[in-house]
Amino acid sequence: MTPPETDNFRRAVSRVMRNKPKGKRMKIGFVGLGNMGAPMARNLAAAGHQITGFDPVAPCPTGVTPARNGAEAAAGAEVVITMLPSGPILRDVAAGLHGAMTAGAVHLDCSTVDVESAQAVAQAATGAGLQALDAPVSGGVGGAQAGTLTFMAGGPQAAFDKAAPLFAVMGQKAVLCGGPGMGQAAKICNNMILGVTMIGTCEAFALADRLGLDRQAMFDVVSTSSGSSWTMTAYCPAPGVGPDSPADNDYRPGFAAELMLKDLRLAQQAAEAAGADTPLGEAARDLYARFVGAGGGEGRDFSAMLPWFEGRRRRG
Repeated sequence: MTPPETDNFRRAVSRVMRNKPKGKRMKIGFVGLGNMGAPMARNLAAAGHQITGFDPVAPCPTGVTPARNGAEAAAGAEVVITMLPSGPILRDVAAGLHGAMTAGAVHLDCSTVDVESAQAVAQAATGAGLQALDAPVSGGVGGAQAGTLTFMAGGPQAAFDKAAPLFAVMGQKAVLCGGPGMGQAAKICNNMILGVTMIGTCEAFALADRLGLDRQAMFDVVSTSSGSSWTMTAYCPAPGVGPDSPADNDYRPGFAAELMLKDLRLAQQAAEAAGADTPLGEAARDLYARFVGAGGGEGRDFSAMLPWFEGRRRRG
C-alpha cells in the first residue's frame, strides 16, 4: 500500500506542475521506485504522462500503474526510465528490458553507475534497435520531490530531444554532456568536487572550534570571501548557521554519506582506468570510507563529517 502523501508534498507537486511546460503525453515505463525513483515517477504521472512502474521491493507511488516485472513495465513504452543502485544491477535489468521495448524507444537511465556500465548498456540498446541516454541526477531526494533535479546526459541528440519534456517535469536543468557514458563522467567529476569541498568545509569549522572562533562569524566571513563554496553557503555542515540544511535536522540524510562514498569510489575507478592523477579525490574516498565504516557515518548525511572531525584530535 502506498504511504499517504503529506499536504506539504501535495502542495509542492501542485506548484511544480503549474510551472512546468505542457507537452505531448507519453507512455513511460519506470523501473526502480525507491527514494529517488518514486517521486520522479509521481511527478511524471502528475504531469499527465501514462506511467507503468516496477520495483521488486518498493510500492508504486500515486498515479503509477504497477507492473509484474520490468519487461511488462517496458512493453509499448516510448521511454523507459531506470533508477538503479549499481552498474551490475543496471546491466542485468537492461538485458531484460531491451527485448521488451519497442524499436526506436529510449532507455533513459538515471542511475549513478560506472562509466563502463553506462557505455555497455548504451551499446546493447543500440544493438537492439533502441536509443539510450545515461542521465544521472543531482539534487537528492528533495530535488526529486520538488521536480528541481539537474540531469547530466550522455548519448545522441535525438534521444536527448525526445527525453527533454520529461526532464522539464522532473528537473530544472538538463545538459547533454557528450556521447554514451559522459553523463556519468560529469556526475562523478561533480561529486568528487563536492566530496572534497565538504571535507574542507568541515575541517575548517572543526579548526575554528579549536581556535575559539564563533561559527556564525566564521560563516559570515567565509560565505562572502575567497573560501566560499556551495557546501558553505547552501549546505552548511554547522547546525544553526546559514540556510536550513541536514545539519539542522540531526544530520538526517539529504545526501547520505554512503552514497557520497559510492560516488567517490566510482570517481577513483574512472581515474584509475583513465590514468588520471586525483590525489584529493583519493584522499576524500579514503576519509569517507573511514567515516562510513568505523566512524559511524552510515545512515547520516555526508555533512555529518563535521561532528566526526570535532571528536578527533590530531596525533603526533
